[in-house]
Amino acid sequence: MRGLSDRAVLNNGVAMPWLGLGVYKTKEGEEVERAVRAALEAGYRSVDTAAMYQNETGVGRAVRESGVPREQVFLTTKVWNSDQGYDSTLKAFEESRRRLGVEYVDLYLIHWPVKGRYKETWRAMEKLYRDGWVRAIGVSNFQIHHLQDLMADAEIRPAVNQVEFHPRLTQKTLLSFCREHGIQLEAWSPLMRGHLFDEPTVRGLAEKYGKTPAQIILRWDLEHQVVTIPKSSHPERIRDNAKVFDFELAPEDVAALDGLNRDQRVGPDPDNFHF
Repeated sequence: MRGLSDRAVLNNGVAMPWLGLGVYKTKEGEEVERAVRAALEAGYRSVDTAAMYQNETGVGRAVRESGVPREQVFLTTKVWNSDQGYDSTLKAFEESRRRLGVEYVDLYLIHWPVKGRYKETWRAMEKLYRDGWVRAIGVSNFQIHHLQDLMADAEIRPAVNQVEFHPRLTQKTLLSFCREHGIQLEAWSPLMRGHLFDEPTVRGLAEKYGKTPAQIILRWDLEHQVVTIPKSSHPERIRDNAKVFDFELAPEDVAALDGLNRDQRVGPDPDNFHF
């Protein structure tokens, strides 16, 4: 991986940037537009939003006004839990597409594995994919058993599984399962909301490589071939987060970061959520 233009190839042949901008909790309007503009100016070509984030309109406006051709920007959005089901997913997608102001979406994800509903949701997503409204379809927050259950009836395999992933939650069995089945793992909350920045191992590696703690962790994601979407609304931090392609971590340093795992989450447990 040499830079922000480098891409992972998904199981349907679509190429997705290894590094993108996440916009969770970035306010609709000027805040999200400024963040997306800063990312695109810095060379990012991937933006990850969701209906639940309530900032799709600002994301779409910033992409349109950036001057970067639409086909060069990889846009991800997600169907929210209350909209899951066949007809409601088709309707929710159309609303997201209109808010974004685009002809198509690059990646559409099921946000959470809502029991008893995600299979019908997936059937709708397969239709959206076949009809050309989305270039790839995937899931978010799916454990192995959710993936196995979904794929038992699915006609199209998920291209991506976006999950919480960082050195305190390395998800090794899930990562292996996804690799075996050609599903690209993608990390949300890769920086664990800053909780890892004072971790001695991370700080030591930051000094060793002359990088920030955030850059060390993001590089660790890339060493594991995990797509990552750090969230920030600060242009300077957005630019800094992209400076992870001019160095590599030694294998023993990757192992040291792996060793920080505690199966510790900052977000909800996909087997026990109520929203």
